[in-house]
Amino acid sequence: MNYWLVKSEPYKYSWDDLVKDGQTFWDGVRNYSARNNMKAMKKGDQMFFYHSNEGKEIVGCAEVIKEFYQDPTTEDDKWVAVDIKPLYKLKRPITLKEVKADEKLANMALVRLMRLSVGPVTEEEFNHIITLSNN
Repeated sequence: MNYWLVKSEPYKYSWDDLVKDGQTFWDGVRNYSARNNMKAMKKGDQMFFYHSNEGKEIVGCAEVIKEFYQDPTTEDDKWVAVDIKPLYKLKRPITLKEVKADEKLANMALVRLMRLSVGPVTEEEFNHIITLSNN
């Protein structure tokens, strides 16, 4: 299994929106690195859901339920979407400030590639964030 982080501005689409919808397609990505990350996603992979700009915190965990396909919001075949569903809300959101301050997360894509909207997370980073959230 691989781990990922997806970013969304809460006023556009929040964790609560995903929970209410039960599942959604993740679309509108127009960055080649983010697109390549989406193409690498496999069914069953887990991802953190991050509120960007407003909140700046990891709030929940979701799962890939359908691997990449043509993004339905464009006819340009360069862009893809994946389907995701919520798994659980973190017991305590983990802020960007906390991530940046934690030596174990210093190399996380969220820190190194701040503008990347879909990025990889190592298993160690994933487990550490879950541990932080539970404490």
